[in-house]
Amino acid sequence: MKILVSDKLSQVGLDYLQQKGVAFDNKAGIKPEELARIIGQYDGIIIRSATKLTAEALANSGSLKAIVRAGVGVDNVDLVAATTKGIIVMNTPGGNTISTAELAIALMMALSRKIVPAAVSVREGLWDRKKYEGTQLAGKSLGIIGLGRIGRSVAARAVAMEMKVLGYDPLLSADAAPDGVEFVQDVNDLYERADYITVHVPRTESTRGMISKEQFERMKPTVRLINAARGGIIDEAALLAALEQGKVAGAALDVYTEEPPASEVLKKLLSHPNVLAVPHLGASTEEAQDLVALEAAEVLVEALSGGEIRNAVNISGATKVPESVKPYVELARRMGTLISCITPGAIEKVVVAYRGGIAEANTSAVTTSLLIGLLQPILGEQLNIVNAPVLAKQRGITVETVTSADALDFANLLEVTLTTDKLSRTAMGTILGHNLPRIVGLDGYHMEMIPEGNVVICFNNDKPGVIGGVGEAFGKAGVNIAHMSCGRKTEPAKAVLSFNLDSAPEKQVLARIKALEFMTEVYTLKL
Repeated sequence: MKILVSDKLSQVGLDYLQQKGVAFDNKAGIKPEELARIIGQYDGIIIRSATKLTAEALANSGSLKAIVRAGVGVDNVDLVAATTKGIIVMNTPGGNTISTAELAIALMMALSRKIVPAAVSVREGLWDRKKYEGTQLAGKSLGIIGLGRIGRSVAARAVAMEMKVLGYDPLLSADAAPDGVEFVQDVNDLYERADYITVHVPRTESTRGMISKEQFERMKPTVRLINAARGGIIDEAALLAALEQGKVAGAALDVYTEEPPASEVLKKLLSHPNVLAVPHLGASTEEAQDLVALEAAEVLVEALSGGEIRNAVNISGATKVPESVKPYVELARRMGTLISCITPGAIEKVVVAYRGGIAEANTSAVTTSLLIGLLQPILGEQLNIVNAPVLAKQRGITVETVTSADALDFANLLEVTLTTDKLSRTAMGTILGHNLPRIVGLDGYHMEMIPEGNVVICFNNDKPGVIGGVGEAFGKAGVNIAHMSCGRKTEPAKAVLSFNLDSAPEKQVLARIKALEFMTEVYTLKL
């Protein structure tokens, strides 16, 4: 593998790459135009906040398979462009958790006790204790929006400081709230009760400007706000107006919509006497820099080496596959290719049914693998766990999953029904013994087909001489049959034949088989 490091990375991360024998280029500060030109030469890239991986930067992504952000926020990566191109985007949420939580607490304390202006006044030779009288935190209510890693760390420290902690997170239930936190179901309740409010959510379309004029109207006029998450979660223009109107007592900010701040609104906000502003210091500790650098290098090398994919932000479902499910991942891919190749027409719907013991497992990776096999023969482009679900959705393909404890005659059964604008076809597969994949059903025909190598599938009328006719055609062409399976229906007298061949048959051989009077459909595929 070959890796590009495009931003300044702590030496421990570079040392890890070197220890693993990974080829890498350290090009911190690379210009956007050069990055766009060379990015396709690398299998992976490690970035921080300076590198902007826009759609233009990823236009010629070439060999690029994975992006790792040494940090939490990935708003400097065009996730749609990356996902469509099958590039995994990962972050390192654990490395700067404590540093960011500590900064949020420090900002709250400094804001409450007016530490910065007081320190500046002493440096200027003044001594005005009354002017810088503050408020204590013990006994006050702290509202935390977002109870992920950082939010929970802030909560633990606030509880230890004898604050009353209110927590809100739309993705959590009350039972999952941290100890000592009063979980509120309605965020408006938090706005109305909190003396301090700190946000710890990602910046998305739903969180952008989530605290604005309407929310300020609900708050106490003595409220103080802290944002050490992402710029723009608190509407900066609305915050400035609220401060000027006395509806908010103060704000401590570490992040901004523009970094460094350049607009007149931001400049005016940051110069307000009740605002404490610092230059995005959340992860700016030696410990955090080392941890995120090491974690970024580790997750990238592991992902590119075929190991577990950790902290992916653009993959649906689990990326760690249970051992009991792994054989079905490959079976599903082959079944997807098989049913795609034998079902004419434009795909409209796919139903994946998990029956038996496998129905109780996490099978999201199996469904994705099926989509890869299904779409690969049609699209002819490189598909993987990242872009297969996206490309299916873009093409209007409905994907449904069904689970059932009933697996018919097998302990586990994978059943796939593909519907096109022309017909619907079903395949059933399972794993026998020690990882032996088999197709055990095709459109209601019972069989035992080996899904590997060169395969020819024939649908035909069930008459004497069918197997002989097909065998003769292969024999005359010098094509050896390695394995054959047959399934029959008596009413009407129909059958399906599958042949595993030692070599791929020529077109004229298939044409000869198709011309046989009892033959209705003939397909060839490579599994």
